[in-house]
Amino acid sequence: MVRCGWCDKQAFIPGDLPPLATEPCKNCGHQIMMPLQLRQFELRSKIASGGMGIVYRAWDTTLERQVAVKLMKKELLEDPKSLESFYREARACARLNHTNIIHIYTFDEWNNERYLVMELADRGSLDNRIEKLHKLPELDVLDVGIKIASALDMALKYDMIHRDIKPGNILFNADHEPKLVDFGLARKAEADADGDDMVWGTPFYVAPEKIKREPETFLSDMYSLGATLYHAITGCVPFDAPTPEEVVVAQVQTPLTPPNQVAPEITQPTSDALGRSLAKNPADRFLSYDEFIMSLEAARSLLLRQQSQAPEEQPKPKGMTSWWKRS
Repeated sequence: MVRCGWCDKQAFIPGDLPPLATEPCKNCGHQIMMPLQLRQFELRSKIASGGMGIVYRAWDTTLERQVAVKLMKKELLEDPKSLESFYREARACARLNHTNIIHIYTFDEWNNERYLVMELADRGSLDNRIEKLHKLPELDVLDVGIKIASALDMALKYDMIHRDIKPGNILFNADHEPKLVDFGLARKAEADADGDDMVWGTPFYVAPEKIKREPETFLSDMYSLGATLYHAITGCVPFDAPTPEEVVVAQVQTPLTPPNQVAPEITQPTSDALGRSLAKNPADRFLSYDEFIMSLEAARSLLLRQQSQAPEEQPKPKGMTSWWKRS
């Protein structure tokens, strides 16, 4: 007998059900998973699935706390490149101590299963929020931008760039904090990239210099973060086209439509900050994350002043909980 994570009632599932297999709850119909034990970690329900592995909500029976366990897909266990990417993610996150970077607790192997244990961030991704709400409040987007830029700045201080910034790689925890995840493509900031590796990334958020196989720096991550924030605040990706190939061409050749021309309610300072982060030429972007953060913070301060001066026209902002509660 196990407790259903949806209706919170005790439910019976067949004793011969294999670990990780599911059975519908007799009370509400929600799928209940047969737990899998990996050392002291009891995997209880699936949270998300990605290219490298599946993430489960789990219980640490030793420390009595909830954690997330990322279980590497079995078909990738014999692939050296996939294994290296999995190891890279573990090492990269373990080196970084920042509120807005997911914290890795351990990396281990047990009964031919390779897995990462990390802090639990199970309140959805920025991608989920965009899908549900279409576009997010400007104040909330600025808050995410400031915090994730700070996280990337911390990574850069350790000579590391992320290389796959997108809405799906920004998760939220129970305290409403955005968490940067998936450092599987991360590498040293000044390292030479491997041929095919240079074009990895999501077409909607990839920097033009990466497409052109020019040197990739922290400014490429800045561009991807700018594209992510642009999508969140306007409800549209910066460049769209019928095929990925056409999107890639647009990233390099098509002029950017300023955010406040897509959504006129966006303030000019916010639009300007995002526009600069999305400059085609890396040299035209902000010179540092500090400069980018200061620009976002200035836009946020102005927005707060405007909202406080017009209480009848626009409700006083309630912060990020305003759209968490609607999810």
